[in-house]
Amino acid sequence: MKKFTEVVSSETLSNLIVEGMLEMKASDVQIFDLRDIKHSVADFFVICSGNSDTHIDSISQLIEKNVFEKSRQKPWKKEGFENKEWILIDFVDVIAHVFNKEKRAFYALEKLWADAKISILEA
Repeated sequence: MKKFTEVVSSETLSNLIVEGMLEMKASDVQIFDLRDIKHSVADFFVICSGNSDTHIDSISQLIEKNVFEKSRQKPWKKEGFENKEWILIDFVDVIAHVFNKEKRAFYALEKLWADAKISILEA
């Protein structure tokens, strides 16, 4: 008989994503709590920056690995692995964004989602 795992809360999932980011030494890690924003696309955005294509790829891979090992959650959708400028890993209720610094500054999600409760984390 197949054993099903319990679905983790979006808050727990965002914390698992942060763990992966911090373990790989991602910089400027922020959690956007979007739960009180009407018509938001997710409960949380978790955003960080990497220093190089290799670093961005490693951060993204560890996020997926950490989330799967601790919650058995797989991403619903992933994008950006080809160019490694902005990798998006969509777990439906929580979306991880791994940016290079230039793209992060250009898209400025902090300004776009300024109504969110934003937590800034130190490594």
